[in-house]
Amino acid sequence: MTSQSQQQSPPDDVPAARPDALEGMSAPLTVGVEEEFLLIDPVSRAVSPQGPQVAAAAASELGHRVGTELTRYQVEGRTDPHTCLSKAAEELRATRTALARAAAGRGLRIASSGSPIIGLVTPVPITPGTRYAESLSLFRALDDEQSACACHVHVGVADPHEAIEVSNRLRPWLPTLTALAANSPYWDGRDTGYASWRTTTWGRWPVAGPPPYFDSPAHFQDLVEELIRTGAVMDRGGLYWDIRPSHHQPTVEVRVADAGLTPEDTILLAAVIRALVATALEAIRTGEPAPRPAPEILRAACWRAARDGLTGHALDPISRQLVPQTAQVESMLRALAPALRHNGDLDLVRTHWDRLRTQGSGADRQRAAYRHHSSLHDVVDHVIEATCTSQTT
Repeated sequence: MTSQSQQQSPPDDVPAARPDALEGMSAPLTVGVEEEFLLIDPVSRAVSPQGPQVAAAAASELGHRVGTELTRYQVEGRTDPHTCLSKAAEELRATRTALARAAAGRGLRIASSGSPIIGLVTPVPITPGTRYAESLSLFRALDDEQSACACHVHVGVADPHEAIEVSNRLRPWLPTLTALAANSPYWDGRDTGYASWRTTTWGRWPVAGPPPYFDSPAHFQDLVEELIRTGAVMDRGGLYWDIRPSHHQPTVEVRVADAGLTPEDTILLAAVIRALVATALEAIRTGEPAPRPAPEILRAACWRAARDGLTGHALDPISRQLVPQTAQVESMLRALAPALRHNGDLDLVRTHWDRLRTQGSGADRQRAAYRHHSSLHDVVDHVIEATCTSQTT
Protein backbone atom coordinates (compact mmCIF):
# COMPACT_ATOMS: atom_id res chain seq x y z
CA MET A 1 0.00 0.00 0.00
CA THR A 2 1.01 3.53 -0.56
CA SER A 3 1.31 6.26 2.04
CA GLN A 4 -1.65 6.89 4.31
CA SER A 5 -0.47 10.43 5.07
CA GLN A 6 -3.88 11.73 3.96
CA GLN A 7 -5.10 10.66 7.40
CA GLN A 8 -3.09 13.37 9.14
CA SER A 9 -5.51 16.10 8.07
CA PRO A 10 -9.18 15.97 7.10
CA PRO A 11 -9.42 14.72 3.48
CA ASP A 12 -11.30 16.90 1.05
CA ASP A 13 -13.41 14.07 -0.36
CA VAL A 14 -15.31 13.06 2.78
CA PRO A 15 -19.01 12.62 1.95
CA ALA A 16 -21.38 14.74 3.98
CA ALA A 17 -22.61 12.92 7.08
CA ARG A 18 -26.19 11.76 6.86
CA PRO A 19 -28.64 12.61 9.62
CA ASP A 20 -29.40 8.92 10.24
CA ALA A 21 -25.76 7.93 10.77
CA LEU A 22 -24.81 6.31 14.06
CA GLU A 23 -24.51 8.93 16.74
CA GLY A 24 -20.87 9.72 17.41
CA MET A 25 -19.55 7.92 14.35
CA SER A 26 -16.52 9.75 12.98
CA ALA A 27 -15.75 10.67 9.39
CA PRO A 28 -15.50 7.76 6.92
CA LEU A 29 -12.30 5.80 7.25
CA THR A 30 -9.72 5.71 4.49
CA VAL A 31 -9.75 2.64 2.26
CA GLY A 32 -7.14 1.44 -0.21
CA VAL A 33 -6.97 -1.69 -2.33
CA GLU A 34 -4.22 -3.96 -3.63
CA GLU A 35 -5.11 -6.32 -6.49
CA GLU A 36 -2.97 -9.11 -7.92
CA PHE A 37 -3.39 -10.16 -11.55
CA LEU A 38 -2.25 -13.03 -13.73
CA LEU A 39 -0.58 -12.38 -17.08
CA ILE A 40 -2.08 -14.41 -19.91
CA ASP A 41 -1.00 -15.33 -23.43
CA PRO A 42 -4.22 -14.68 -25.40
CA VAL A 43 -3.47 -17.47 -27.91
CA SER A 44 -2.58 -20.37 -25.59
CA ARG A 45 -4.53 -18.86 -22.64
CA ALA A 46 -1.68 -20.01 -20.42
CA VAL A 47 -0.02 -17.84 -17.78
CA SER A 48 3.02 -15.94 -19.01
CA PRO A 49 6.15 -15.15 -16.92
CA GLN A 50 6.56 -11.47 -17.82
CA GLY A 51 5.53 -9.79 -14.58
CA PRO A 52 8.65 -7.65 -14.07
CA GLN A 53 8.54 -6.40 -17.68
CA VAL A 54 4.83 -5.50 -17.51
CA ALA A 55 5.25 -3.80 -14.13
CA ALA A 56 8.17 -1.74 -15.49
CA ALA A 57 6.13 -0.69 -18.52
CA ALA A 58 3.14 0.29 -16.37
CA ALA A 59 5.27 2.25 -13.89
CA SER A 60 5.62 5.16 -16.30
CA GLU A 61 1.87 5.72 -15.90
CA LEU A 62 1.15 4.31 -12.45
CA GLY A 63 4.36 5.00 -10.52
CA HIS A 64 4.11 3.59 -7.00
CA ARG A 65 0.71 2.05 -7.76
CA VAL A 66 2.23 -0.93 -9.59
CA GLY A 67 4.56 -3.65 -8.36
CA THR A 68 5.81 -7.17 -8.90
CA GLU A 69 4.90 -10.33 -7.02
CA LEU A 70 6.82 -13.45 -6.00
CA THR A 71 6.14 -15.23 -9.29
CA ARG A 72 6.75 -13.76 -12.70
CA TYR A 73 3.23 -14.82 -13.70
CA GLN A 74 1.82 -11.91 -11.70
CA VAL A 75 1.68 -8.16 -11.37
CA GLU A 76 0.10 -6.01 -8.65
CA GLY A 77 -1.97 -2.84 -8.92
CA ARG A 78 -2.73 -0.51 -5.98
CA THR A 79 -4.93 2.43 -5.21
CA ASP A 80 -4.05 5.34 -2.98
CA PRO A 81 -6.07 5.71 0.25
CA HIS A 82 -9.45 7.40 -0.19
CA THR A 83 -12.37 8.29 2.04
CA CYS A 84 -14.76 8.57 -0.91
CA LEU A 85 -15.37 5.13 -2.39
CA SER A 86 -16.33 6.52 -5.80
CA LYS A 87 -12.86 8.05 -6.10
CA ALA A 88 -11.26 4.78 -5.04
CA ALA A 89 -13.37 3.00 -7.67
CA GLU A 90 -12.24 5.40 -10.40
CA GLU A 91 -8.61 4.83 -9.49
CA LEU A 92 -9.08 1.07 -9.31
CA ARG A 93 -10.56 0.97 -12.82
CA ALA A 94 -7.84 3.28 -14.13
CA THR A 95 -5.18 1.04 -12.62
CA ARG A 96 -6.63 -2.05 -14.27
CA THR A 97 -6.78 -0.21 -17.59
CA ALA A 98 -3.16 0.93 -17.33
CA LEU A 99 -1.98 -2.57 -16.46
CA ALA A 100 -3.96 -4.01 -19.35
CA ARG A 101 -2.36 -1.47 -21.68
CA ALA A 102 1.13 -2.35 -20.45
CA ALA A 103 0.42 -6.07 -20.84
CA ALA A 104 -0.95 -5.54 -24.35
CA GLY A 105 2.34 -3.87 -25.26
CA ARG A 106 3.96 -7.27 -24.76
CA GLY A 107 1.17 -9.19 -26.49
CA LEU A 108 -0.46 -10.24 -23.21
CA ARG A 109 -3.66 -9.73 -21.23
CA ILE A 110 -4.34 -9.39 -17.50
CA ALA A 111 -6.76 -11.73 -15.75
CA SER A 112 -8.29 -11.23 -12.31
CA SER A 113 -8.74 -14.76 -11.05
CA GLY A 114 -7.71 -16.08 -7.68
CA SER A 115 -5.92 -19.00 -9.34
CA PRO A 116 -4.28 -19.87 -12.67
CA ILE A 117 -6.88 -21.57 -14.87
CA ILE A 118 -4.55 -23.35 -17.29
CA GLY A 119 -0.87 -23.51 -18.14
CA LEU A 120 0.76 -23.34 -14.71
CA VAL A 121 4.35 -24.62 -14.82
CA THR A 122 5.97 -25.81 -11.60
CA PRO A 123 8.27 -24.96 -10.07
CA VAL A 124 7.06 -21.47 -10.82
CA PRO A 125 9.41 -18.80 -12.22
CA ILE A 126 10.41 -16.61 -9.29
CA THR A 127 10.82 -12.85 -9.68
CA PRO A 128 14.44 -11.75 -9.10
CA GLY A 129 15.17 -10.15 -5.74
CA THR A 130 16.73 -10.90 -2.38
CA ARG A 131 13.45 -11.22 -0.50
CA TYR A 132 11.96 -13.58 -3.06
CA ALA A 133 15.12 -15.71 -2.95
CA GLU A 134 14.92 -15.86 0.84
CA SER A 135 11.29 -16.92 0.64
CA LEU A 136 12.14 -19.74 -1.75
CA SER A 137 14.95 -20.91 0.53
CA LEU A 138 12.70 -20.92 3.60
CA PHE A 139 9.38 -22.15 2.20
CA ARG A 140 10.53 -24.21 -0.80
CA ALA A 141 7.68 -25.88 -2.71
CA LEU A 142 5.08 -23.77 -0.89
CA ASP A 143 6.16 -20.93 -3.16
CA ASP A 144 4.92 -22.93 -6.15
CA GLU A 145 1.37 -21.98 -5.19
CA GLN A 146 2.13 -18.29 -4.65
CA SER A 147 0.81 -17.74 -8.16
CA ALA A 148 -2.61 -17.48 -6.52
CA CYS A 149 -3.97 -13.93 -6.64
CA ALA A 150 -5.63 -12.05 -3.80
CA CYS A 151 -7.29 -8.73 -3.10
CA HIS A 152 -6.08 -6.90 0.03
CA VAL A 153 -8.13 -4.08 1.53
CA HIS A 154 -6.47 -1.55 3.87
CA VAL A 155 -8.65 0.50 6.20
CA GLY A 156 -7.16 3.39 8.16
CA VAL A 157 -6.78 2.53 11.87
CA ALA A 158 -3.77 4.24 13.41
CA ASP A 159 -4.09 3.17 17.06
CA PRO A 160 -2.33 -0.21 17.69
CA HIS A 161 -4.77 -1.21 20.42
CA GLU A 162 -7.77 -0.48 18.21
CA ALA A 163 -6.16 -2.35 15.30
CA ILE A 164 -5.87 -5.50 17.42
CA GLU A 165 -9.41 -5.13 18.72
CA VAL A 166 -10.72 -4.65 15.18
CA SER A 167 -8.99 -7.88 14.16
CA ASN A 168 -10.67 -9.72 17.03
CA ARG A 169 -14.12 -8.44 16.00
CA LEU A 170 -13.71 -9.17 12.29
CA ARG A 171 -12.70 -12.81 12.80
CA PRO A 172 -16.25 -14.25 12.84
CA TRP A 173 -17.02 -12.63 9.48
CA LEU A 174 -14.02 -14.11 7.65
CA PRO A 175 -15.99 -17.10 6.28
CA THR A 176 -18.67 -14.76 4.94
CA LEU A 177 -16.09 -12.57 3.21
CA THR A 178 -14.45 -15.69 1.76
CA ALA A 179 -17.73 -16.81 0.20
CA LEU A 180 -18.60 -13.32 -1.03
CA ALA A 181 -15.25 -12.97 -2.84
CA ALA A 182 -14.77 -16.57 -4.07
CA ASN A 183 -13.19 -16.50 -7.53
CA SER A 184 -10.79 -19.42 -7.90
CA PRO A 185 -12.60 -22.64 -8.85
CA TYR A 186 -9.98 -23.80 -11.38
CA TRP A 187 -6.35 -24.65 -10.82
CA ASP A 188 -3.96 -25.63 -13.61
CA GLY A 189 -6.53 -27.14 -15.95
CA ARG A 190 -9.07 -28.70 -13.61
CA ASP A 191 -12.11 -27.79 -11.58
CA THR A 192 -11.06 -28.20 -7.95
CA GLY A 193 -14.62 -28.51 -6.65
CA TYR A 194 -13.97 -25.42 -4.51
CA ALA A 195 -15.28 -21.92 -5.05
CA SER A 196 -12.04 -20.51 -3.58
CA TRP A 197 -9.16 -22.90 -4.07
CA ARG A 198 -6.77 -20.05 -3.31
CA THR A 199 -8.08 -20.00 0.26
CA THR A 200 -7.30 -23.68 0.61
CA THR A 201 -3.77 -23.39 -0.75
CA TRP A 202 -3.04 -20.53 1.65
CA GLY A 203 -4.02 -22.78 4.55
CA ARG A 204 -0.79 -24.75 4.07
CA TRP A 205 1.38 -21.86 5.20
CA PRO A 206 2.67 -21.82 8.78
CA VAL A 207 1.11 -18.42 9.52
CA ALA A 208 -2.08 -18.08 7.48
CA GLY A 209 -5.86 -18.22 7.75
CA PRO A 210 -7.86 -16.63 10.57
CA PRO A 211 -5.59 -14.83 13.03
CA PRO A 212 -5.58 -15.75 16.72
CA TYR A 213 -7.63 -13.80 19.22
CA PHE A 214 -5.21 -11.30 20.75
CA ASP A 215 -5.53 -10.09 24.34
CA SER A 216 -3.50 -6.94 23.68
CA PRO A 217 -0.97 -5.36 21.33
CA ALA A 218 1.75 -6.84 23.55
CA HIS A 219 0.28 -10.32 23.03
CA PHE A 220 0.37 -9.74 19.28
CA GLN A 221 3.93 -8.42 19.37
CA ASP A 222 5.21 -11.27 21.56
CA LEU A 223 3.71 -13.89 19.28
CA VAL A 224 5.09 -12.25 16.14
CA GLU A 225 8.57 -12.11 17.66
CA GLU A 226 8.36 -15.81 18.51
CA LEU A 227 7.25 -16.68 14.99
CA ILE A 228 10.15 -14.73 13.51
CA ARG A 229 12.64 -16.23 15.98
CA THR A 230 11.55 -19.77 15.15
CA GLY A 231 11.69 -19.19 11.38
CA ALA A 232 7.97 -19.62 10.71
CA VAL A 233 7.96 -16.19 9.01
CA MET A 234 10.75 -13.98 7.71
CA ASP A 235 9.43 -10.75 9.24
CA ARG A 236 6.21 -8.82 9.88
CA GLY A 237 5.56 -8.67 6.14
CA GLY A 238 5.37 -12.46 6.10
CA LEU A 239 2.34 -12.69 8.39
CA TYR A 240 -0.23 -14.16 6.04
CA TRP A 241 -3.17 -14.08 8.43
CA ASP A 242 -6.47 -13.04 6.87
CA ILE A 243 -6.40 -9.89 9.03
CA ARG A 244 -3.32 -8.11 10.28
CA PRO A 245 -2.25 -4.67 11.43
CA SER A 246 -0.16 -3.45 8.52
CA HIS A 247 3.56 -3.61 9.24
CA HIS A 248 4.29 -0.36 7.37
CA GLN A 249 1.08 1.69 7.32
CA PRO A 250 -1.43 2.85 9.98
CA THR A 251 -4.08 0.45 8.68
CA VAL A 252 -5.81 -2.82 9.33
CA GLU A 253 -5.22 -5.03 6.29
CA VAL A 254 -7.87 -7.63 5.38
CA ARG A 255 -6.32 -10.27 3.12
CA VAL A 256 -9.03 -12.95 3.00
CA ALA A 257 -10.38 -12.35 -0.51
CA ASP A 258 -9.64 -13.81 -3.90
CA ALA A 259 -8.84 -11.28 -6.60
CA GLY A 260 -12.17 -9.80 -7.70
CA LEU A 261 -13.37 -10.85 -11.14
CA THR A 262 -14.72 -7.39 -12.00
CA PRO A 263 -13.94 -3.93 -10.65
CA GLU A 264 -17.45 -3.89 -9.18
CA ASP A 265 -16.74 -7.09 -7.22
CA THR A 266 -13.69 -5.45 -5.67
CA ILE A 267 -15.56 -2.22 -4.90
CA LEU A 268 -18.29 -4.19 -3.12
CA LEU A 269 -15.67 -5.97 -1.03
CA ALA A 270 -13.91 -2.72 -0.12
CA ALA A 271 -17.18 -1.09 0.97
CA VAL A 272 -18.15 -4.06 3.13
CA ILE A 273 -14.74 -4.33 4.79
CA ARG A 274 -14.62 -0.62 5.56
CA ALA A 275 -18.07 -0.89 7.15
CA LEU A 276 -16.95 -3.92 9.16
CA VAL A 277 -14.01 -1.96 10.53
CA ALA A 278 -16.13 1.11 11.30
CA THR A 279 -18.72 -1.05 13.08
CA ALA A 280 -15.98 -2.77 15.07
CA LEU A 281 -14.55 0.60 16.15
CA GLU A 282 -17.97 1.67 17.40
CA ALA A 283 -18.24 -1.57 19.39
CA ILE A 284 -14.80 -0.98 20.90
CA ARG A 285 -15.66 2.56 21.96
CA THR A 286 -18.96 1.50 23.56
CA GLY A 287 -17.29 -1.38 25.42
CA GLU A 288 -19.11 -4.18 23.62
CA PRO A 289 -17.17 -7.42 24.14
CA ALA A 290 -15.65 -9.08 21.08
CA PRO A 291 -17.13 -12.43 20.00
CA ARG A 292 -14.68 -15.29 20.46
CA PRO A 293 -15.53 -18.31 18.31
CA ALA A 294 -13.51 -21.45 18.91
CA PRO A 295 -10.52 -21.53 16.52
CA GLU A 296 -11.46 -25.03 15.35
CA ILE A 297 -15.01 -23.94 14.47
CA LEU A 298 -13.81 -20.78 12.74
CA ARG A 299 -11.32 -22.76 10.68
CA ALA A 300 -14.04 -25.25 9.70
CA ALA A 301 -16.36 -22.38 8.75
CA CYS A 302 -13.66 -20.85 6.53
CA TRP A 303 -13.08 -24.21 4.86
CA ARG A 304 -16.76 -24.67 4.14
CA ALA A 305 -17.05 -21.15 2.73
CA ALA A 306 -14.06 -21.79 0.46
CA ARG A 307 -15.60 -25.02 -0.78
CA ASP A 308 -19.16 -23.86 -1.41
CA GLY A 309 -18.94 -20.10 -1.91
CA LEU A 310 -22.34 -18.43 -2.13
CA THR A 311 -24.19 -21.54 -3.30
CA GLY A 312 -24.18 -23.69 -0.19
CA HIS A 313 -24.73 -23.45 3.53
CA ALA A 314 -22.51 -21.47 5.87
CA LEU A 315 -21.32 -22.66 9.24
CA ASP A 316 -22.03 -19.73 11.52
CA PRO A 317 -18.96 -19.68 13.81
CA ILE A 318 -20.93 -18.10 16.67
CA SER A 319 -24.16 -20.13 16.67
CA ARG A 320 -22.43 -23.21 15.16
CA GLN A 321 -25.53 -23.73 13.00
CA LEU A 322 -25.69 -24.28 9.26
CA VAL A 323 -27.55 -21.50 7.46
CA PRO A 324 -27.84 -20.62 3.76
CA GLN A 325 -24.77 -18.64 2.78
CA THR A 326 -26.88 -15.92 1.17
CA ALA A 327 -28.77 -15.53 4.46
CA GLN A 328 -25.44 -15.19 6.26
CA VAL A 329 -24.42 -12.38 3.90
CA GLU A 330 -27.78 -10.69 4.46
CA SER A 331 -27.24 -10.92 8.22
CA MET A 332 -23.85 -9.27 7.85
CA LEU A 333 -25.24 -6.47 5.70
CA ARG A 334 -28.02 -5.78 8.18
CA ALA A 335 -25.43 -5.43 10.94
CA LEU A 336 -23.40 -3.07 8.74
CA ALA A 337 -26.30 -0.92 7.50
CA PRO A 338 -25.64 2.05 9.84
CA ALA A 339 -21.96 2.22 8.85
CA LEU A 340 -22.74 1.73 5.16
CA ARG A 341 -25.35 4.47 5.31
CA HIS A 342 -22.95 6.80 7.11
CA ASN A 343 -20.26 6.19 4.49
CA GLY A 344 -22.70 6.79 1.63
CA ASP A 345 -22.17 3.19 0.44
CA LEU A 346 -25.47 1.52 1.31
CA ASP A 347 -27.13 1.80 -2.12
CA LEU A 348 -23.93 0.71 -3.88
CA VAL A 349 -23.56 -2.36 -1.67
CA ARG A 350 -27.20 -3.37 -2.03
CA THR A 351 -27.00 -2.98 -5.82
CA HIS A 352 -23.86 -5.08 -6.16
CA TRP A 353 -25.09 -7.69 -3.68
CA ASP A 354 -28.34 -8.04 -5.63
CA ARG A 355 -26.21 -8.54 -8.74
CA LEU A 356 -24.19 -11.30 -7.09
CA ARG A 357 -27.35 -13.02 -5.87
CA THR A 358 -28.55 -13.10 -9.48
CA GLN A 359 -25.31 -13.76 -11.38
CA GLY A 360 -23.34 -15.63 -8.74
CA SER A 361 -19.87 -15.10 -7.35
CA GLY A 362 -16.80 -14.87 -9.53
CA ALA A 363 -16.41 -18.64 -9.15
CA ASP A 364 -20.01 -19.21 -10.29
CA ARG A 365 -19.48 -16.99 -13.33
CA GLN A 366 -16.25 -18.78 -14.24
CA ARG A 367 -18.09 -22.11 -14.16
CA ALA A 368 -20.98 -20.69 -16.18
CA ALA A 369 -18.49 -19.66 -18.88
CA TYR A 370 -17.15 -23.22 -18.96
CA ARG A 371 -20.60 -24.74 -19.42
CA HIS A 372 -21.18 -23.00 -22.77
CA HIS A 373 -18.76 -25.24 -24.67
CA SER A 374 -16.99 -27.21 -21.91
CA SER A 375 -13.90 -25.19 -22.71
CA LEU A 376 -11.35 -23.74 -20.28
CA HIS A 377 -10.37 -21.34 -23.06
CA ASP A 378 -13.83 -19.85 -22.72
CA VAL A 379 -13.25 -19.44 -18.99
CA VAL A 380 -9.97 -17.59 -19.55
CA ASP A 381 -11.54 -15.36 -22.20
CA HIS A 382 -14.42 -14.54 -19.87
CA VAL A 383 -12.07 -13.62 -17.05
CA ILE A 384 -9.95 -11.43 -19.33
CA GLU A 385 -13.01 -9.55 -20.55
CA ALA A 386 -14.47 -9.17 -17.05
CA THR A 387 -11.16 -7.91 -15.64
CA CYS A 388 -10.98 -4.90 -17.89
CA THR A 389 -13.42 -4.19 -20.68
CA SER A 390 -10.79 -2.20 -22.58
CA GLN A 391 -8.78 -5.36 -23.27
CA THR A 392 -8.99 -6.94 -26.69
CA THR A 393 -9.94 -10.61 -26.43
